[in-house]
Amino acid sequence: MHRHFYRIWKIFRAHAEPVPSTSPYAQFKVMQLARGQVVVTLDGQGADELLAGYHYFFGIFFKELLIKLKIRKLGTEILNYLKNHNDFYGIKTLLYFLLPEKLKTGVRINEKGYLQRDFAEQFRNTSIISENLYDSKSLTDSLINHFEYKLEHLLKWEDRNSMWFSLEARVPFLDYRLVEKTLATPSEMIIRNGTTKHLLREAMKDILPEKIRSRNDKIGFGTPQEEWFRDEIWIDMVNKIIKSQ
Repeated sequence: MHRHFYRIWKIFRAHAEPVPSTSPYAQFKVMQLARGQVVVTLDGQGADELLAGYHYFFGIFFKELLIKLKIRKLGTEILNYLKNHNDFYGIKTLLYFLLPEKLKTGVRINEKGYLQRDFAEQFRNTSIISENLYDSKSLTDSLINHFEYKLEHLLKWEDRNSMWFSLEARVPFLDYRLVEKTLATPSEMIIRNGTTKHLLREAMKDILPEKIRSRNDKIGFGTPQEEWFRDEIWIDMVNKIIKSQ
């Protein structure tokens, strides 16, 4: 029991504060595996914020086309999206981004399901997340907001994880020249024909294997934490720690 607890405790020593999910811990373990093998790592951090890699960016892009009354383009992109992904998530995010700000917050609270109602009600009117991350009028504005409000903590976690194991993590996608040029690029060069990262895919022709270059099933660096936290072994371990001296 104490051995398992110590393993988990190390990441809090590394970060000097709690982390909101198990994804930083997964990266922590990757850095642990890299120690002794390399002294420098190259990471893709920033590519999703720069080139609209997160799946919900489709909803932002669709919203932009709707606001600009590019109805034919919107229809074509939605059809290509459905064809490529066989999923309605992009449509759901479009509907979500069209909601008033307070309703957006309420939807997110209900989605999580584990927040105390009184806590959520107390702070729902002071949260700026919906306004800053989910109320952008264009894809470009959304990407800039992600650089302002989302990317910084991802980079902090990476720096803490890598330095704990004496590694230097470099992020080539965040070269300032690449960032400045890409953020000045029209939205329709970032998302096109139902795929994200259009510019990067075009640049990687004949460089990456086609199966990798054209893949559409990319996800974030996530973990099945909901499943883990419901495991009886985990619940038993947490209960013993909480009830111990």
